[in-house]
Amino acid sequence: MLSLFQQILGWLQSGTSKLLVLAGSIFLITGILSPVGTLVWWINEGAENLGFQDDQEKDKLNLDNLPEPTSGNKVKKINCYIIFLPGVGDFSSDELTPGEEVFLNRLEKLHPNCVTVRDVFPYSAANEDLGGQRLLAPVWRAINEGEGWLKNAEFLIQIRNLWRFAISADERYGPVYNQGIAFAVVDRMNAAHPISQSSQPINLIMIGTSGGAQVALGAASYLNKWLNADLTVVSVGGSFDGNSGFEAISHLYHLEGDRDWVEDITRFVFASRWPLTVASPFNQAIQEGRYTVVNTGLHTHDGANGYFSTQTVGNNTTYVELTLQKVNELPIWSNSKK
Repeated sequence: MLSLFQQILGWLQSGTSKLLVLAGSIFLITGILSPVGTLVWWINEGAENLGFQDDQEKDKLNLDNLPEPTSGNKVKKINCYIIFLPGVGDFSSDELTPGEEVFLNRLEKLHPNCVTVRDVFPYSAANEDLGGQRLLAPVWRAINEGEGWLKNAEFLIQIRNLWRFAISADERYGPVYNQGIAFAVVDRMNAAHPISQSSQPINLIMIGTSGGAQVALGAASYLNKWLNADLTVVSVGGSFDGNSGFEAISHLYHLEGDRDWVEDITRFVFASRWPLTVASPFNQAIQEGRYTVVNTGLHTHDGANGYFSTQTVGNNTTYVELTLQKVNELPIWSNSKK
């Protein structure tokens, strides 16, 4: 299959129109198959892991039997979790950019009561990387590891992940998909540090960039049901609809750069984001003061001037440091906020 794929790409080099035809075809095919993959996951694994009834969900997650944090190699008290959900260009849960690593490492140092969760892949209900046990895994690996002209085919990964973003926002398939993501979040939270069963709510901060913001909101309703947590979403140039998750979160902070036009698209695509739809959860959050826009400066959506770029913007400050400064200034770093 991989050899055939490479031959197809070689044929496409001879014409831009051929590439556009392939892109359009893949866009349609992946759109048709994306819900099928989610439903197959639910039938094979999701229903067994999560249960169909609300009163079974907590038992399935084993939240009552989680061990309390010990004073072993972590003497600090952890009552805060930072969940990072990357953008649609990612291939796997462990493919953070150097700038994203810097961002999360610095947050942990600035807030020693917090632990970061970096291994949730928001474009798979099973939290499975594209190179995992998939029919097209060899193709995705070839694209991700490709060099030269093959590197240009990375947009196919973005197309594939964009459809998962769309599923998360879909009223039909979203509930299944978002439950899977929420289950993965709880699982990786407990792996990073055992979740305390104290009566004091934990501070749960979900930071999503690009499509990760939508997935964070999609999972929020289930996390709010399963955990004793004060849940905040931080959108870093994120894209999201105006329905998902707003009833379950304390606040959504949307960071946007002056040169980021990509994050503007969903304002027009989703009617629930339009000012005229005053009853939508998004507009209700605005009226209740639970939605705040934060300007971050000269950022573009990604690339050399993106939110997590390590390039210098001026005065020996990098773009990722500007993002870190804005996030660190948000009133979200204690359970006593609001």
